[in-house]
Amino acid sequence: MTNFAEKGRIVGISAPRRQRAKLVLALLALMALPGTAWAAFGASDWVRTDQTEVRLIAAQSAVGEEEEIRLGLHFKLAPGWKVYWRSPGEAGFPPAIDWTGSGNLAAAEILWPAPRRFTVLGLDTMGYKDEVVFPINATLSRPGDAVDLNARVDYLTCNEICVPYQATLRLALGPGPGFGTPFTALIEKFSARVPGTEPDTGLTIDEASVVSANGRQVLAVTARAESPFVEPDLFVEFGRPDIVFSEDGLRAELTVPVSTIGSSQPDLAGTGIVLTLVDDGRALERTIADLPGVVVSDGAGALFYILLLAVLGGLVLNLMPCVLPVLSLKLLSVVKQGGRSARDVRIGFLASAAGIVFSFLVIAAGLIAVKMGGLAVGWGIQFQQPVFLVAMTLVLTLFAANLWGIFEIRLPSALATRLGAPGEETTLAGHFTTGMFATLLATPCSAPFLGTAVGFALSRGATEIGLVFLALGLGLALPYLAVAGFPKLAQALPRPGAWMVHIRRFLGLALAATAAWLISVLAAQTSWPVALIVAALMAAGTSVLWAVRRDRLSGPLAASALGVMALLAFLAPALLPASQATPARLAEARGAEWSAFSEDAIGALVREGKVVFVDVTADWCVTCKVNKKWVIDRDPVASELTGEGTVAMVADWTRPDESIADYLTSFGRYGIPFNAVYGPGAPRGVPLPELLTSEAVIAALERARAGG
Repeated sequence: MTNFAEKGRIVGISAPRRQRAKLVLALLALMALPGTAWAAFGASDWVRTDQTEVRLIAAQSAVGEEEEIRLGLHFKLAPGWKVYWRSPGEAGFPPAIDWTGSGNLAAAEILWPAPRRFTVLGLDTMGYKDEVVFPINATLSRPGDAVDLNARVDYLTCNEICVPYQATLRLALGPGPGFGTPFTALIEKFSARVPGTEPDTGLTIDEASVVSANGRQVLAVTARAESPFVEPDLFVEFGRPDIVFSEDGLRAELTVPVSTIGSSQPDLAGTGIVLTLVDDGRALERTIADLPGVVVSDGAGALFYILLLAVLGGLVLNLMPCVLPVLSLKLLSVVKQGGRSARDVRIGFLASAAGIVFSFLVIAAGLIAVKMGGLAVGWGIQFQQPVFLVAMTLVLTLFAANLWGIFEIRLPSALATRLGAPGEETTLAGHFTTGMFATLLATPCSAPFLGTAVGFALSRGATEIGLVFLALGLGLALPYLAVAGFPKLAQALPRPGAWMVHIRRFLGLALAATAAWLISVLAAQTSWPVALIVAALMAAGTSVLWAVRRDRLSGPLAASALGVMALLAFLAPALLPASQATPARLAEARGAEWSAFSEDAIGALVREGKVVFVDVTADWCVTCKVNKKWVIDRDPVASELTGEGTVAMVADWTRPDESIADYLTSFGRYGIPFNAVYGPGAPRGVPLPELLTSEAVIAALERARAGG
């Protein structure tokens, strides 16, 4: 028979059951206490003033066996009065706790729930009204032993006037197993309001950078939400944000002017900063260790600077590998001017320049429409569309066949001259269309200066996009305009003659090689069966043209056959199943040393002390392939990327991929090639120039390792 009374001990019960029995008896005893005594259990006494009440509360009745206990600094405020957040804004100071005299306390960390913004007499402050609990994580010197807390709290409370106070709070917790107190739920409630990390909050900060605007610095932040924003606010050490929402409400651009009271502006570029994004019960805190700076401005002077960069970017684009496939068109247009009058040369080159500028404006209009539709925009994204690839392959095939003399289309259709095909005589419409065609094939890759200009344009409105792309067109057209201004440059060439037959055959081969390249890009976009069918249709169409040339096939029948073949080529990508491309496709092609791009994995790798090299590329990006062949795959860069402690990632943008588009946007880039290096010394990433050099890559890798 169990005996419950022996020298005041509970006997006859095993040790674990005795512990449970003690807890039950303690709870029964507490329930018998008066209401006021129960309310005070697990809390210090209130310290009251005319405006505030403050006390120290605990989430557990005893210390238990853990190294850390959970506390809370509990404020109740009279109507209209407030206390301050850790960064109070343009006035005030936050509560501070001095734990001197506490026993068995090693450290105490105060947590800050998401604040509210208050504006009084034009000054912005951040804090709390009515009631707030600041959760506290207290670390014990000797886990399991009793703790005696002695907290001296200095705080400021304000309404129309401000009153500083000091409160001394004492709370003791005994040893032994603990259980919840009347304040556990209250501490949990305000702990849930402490800003969390991105995966837990439904909020994401995509990009943060310092922008120079009219002689002042502006912090520019782009944020996304899983559900539409309601009333977002961004808390930093200064200023109130201006907010612009996307049409679906899932994206917001927040800009905060950098200013300090009574002092000059700090230079934030390259420094660290903590951003707190709050919206409708959601709160995100993100620390940016290395804030990038962008030298642009929103004023008229800044727009002029960007337009100048755009002209330079368009001019440099003439020298990029992406433009080399259309060099044949440019060379032939120059050769055909030999011996002609200055007037004819000038008009022909002006027409080509007009075609280039017009095509850039068409691209700008398309990008504006895509952006207004809420879709991802980027430089060269037309190469992600199979229909565009088929159309370009068809035109290139026609041009190559014409240069080889397989066919000559004359009146009544005059199709060659209308398309700018390099026949014996080219009309103004032909010169104009040649410029357009050259531009379309020149846009799959980025170039120095061009990336900055396009990034600025696509992050702004329709007016900026139109002006920047107009400047890009003028830059690409500058060589044509130079010849138009000095026609003797073309007149000095020999007059057209038999020697041009060999030139035409060589340039036709260059165009055929470009068409073959587009077929390979189409294979990556869809599948090799689709690409081979399109290639076979191009070959069959060329045979039909040859048959017409040799009078073996009538014109009407040939036209019908060519129309059917062209239609089948355009329908093939839609009718035939596409291959299931995976993010690891290019990574697997490069070997075991490369892994597929994962933005989420970068942070974890950097925290492990590793360096991450990211290569954003595509099958249609010629400059990307040049970077790979001459820099990435060659020593010393190749050895560095395969060395211990370095992770090489490849992001395949051959097909549309929203995650890669968002990643590029986070750096203010909208085109490729793009490369970045991450590491302990550069957790936010170091973007590299469009045309890589071994020196630039090695320097970035060394900078990224600097913090390791």
